[in-house]
Amino acid sequence: MHTFTDRMQQRVIGFDLARAYALLGMFIVNFNFSFGSIMAPDSWMGRFLNVFTGNSTAIFIICAGMGVSLMRNGIAMDSPAEKAQLKSKVLKRSWFLFFLGLLLYNWWSGDILHFYGGYMHIAAFLLFVPGYYYVVAAVLAILVFHGLLFVIPIETGWDFTTFLYTDFWSVGGFLRNTLYNGWNALFPWLAYFLTGMWLGRLNWTNTAKRRNVFVTGLTIFSVFQALRFLAKQAVFNSFWTDYIMAEYFPPYLPFMMLTLGFALMVIPACMYFGDRFAKNAFVLALQQTGQMTLSHYVIHLTLGMLLLGLLTGKQYSGLLEDEAPTPPLYILLYAVVFYVFSILFSVAWRKKFRLGPLEALMRKFSG
Repeated sequence: MHTFTDRMQQRVIGFDLARAYALLGMFIVNFNFSFGSIMAPDSWMGRFLNVFTGNSTAIFIICAGMGVSLMRNGIAMDSPAEKAQLKSKVLKRSWFLFFLGLLLYNWWSGDILHFYGGYMHIAAFLLFVPGYYYVVAAVLAILVFHGLLFVIPIETGWDFTTFLYTDFWSVGGFLRNTLYNGWNALFPWLAYFLTGMWLGRLNWTNTAKRRNVFVTGLTIFSVFQALRFLAKQAVFNSFWTDYIMAEYFPPYLPFMMLTLGFALMVIPACMYFGDRFAKNAFVLALQQTGQMTLSHYVIHLTLGMLLLGLLTGKQYSGLLEDEAPTPPLYILLYAVVFYVFSILFSVAWRKKFRLGPLEALMRKFSG
């Protein structure tokens, strides 16, 4: 019979497994964006790679929110000093991610870290509110985005031939991109982070809770997949069909709900596998990989992109692929092989160090 401590450890394993899964999806999506045919796949394999678009990012952000929420564990709720210390730590981490992301943006225009910094900065002020506030705030984040659609055209600032944001470094452009129409702008993507904070408050040692989260995710996913099926049958007019079928950008409500539903299935499944195979060597290797997602994110966008460019004889530009696309099977195999080496690197690194390289740097900065 598992003790409470054992169950908490398995909960952490499951959480890290979800991050490890999302990391693989992010490898596939980002390598495909720069070297593949993500915008117009003409094969079943190309369309398969696009399945990871959005789903992986949603899980990544939700797990980040869960991580912040879990930081409350061990904090004395009646101690203003401990609560203030945790708030300070989260704020410092948000600043670290924000500036690291801005630095990386010069290399990779699809950076998500500076948005993470924004999510986390807001989260620092919501650490100790009742859990249902997160759900309310998540709904508001989606509603605000849809309200802004009537005020600011979604394409403002974008050059869709290169997918480069033309006025990112101006005050107005930066605020517009960060708050509204950047790749992972606070509105509506903050909703995922807040959902993660709510999930982090749940008792994941309770099997019924995990089952309920999975069933909720399955229900949401099924409803909106059915809606998309109807849209493909021309049940709706062109406006609503486009709205329902939109992927990633603009992140309309149907896309948000589909990816949320998928995440709510994957995370409990990972918790189950963390519980069921807590001593398995491969599962533990994936856990260590999930604990180093920040480092792996930066490594795959730098070393990973350079190496793929070298292997394909192409020039990495950080923008949408503008040469003949690399075959999707090649992209998939490269992403999987790079992921395997990432796992091996994680295991080797953790034999000598407790934290990943960037994780350790962030911890040193934030205390």
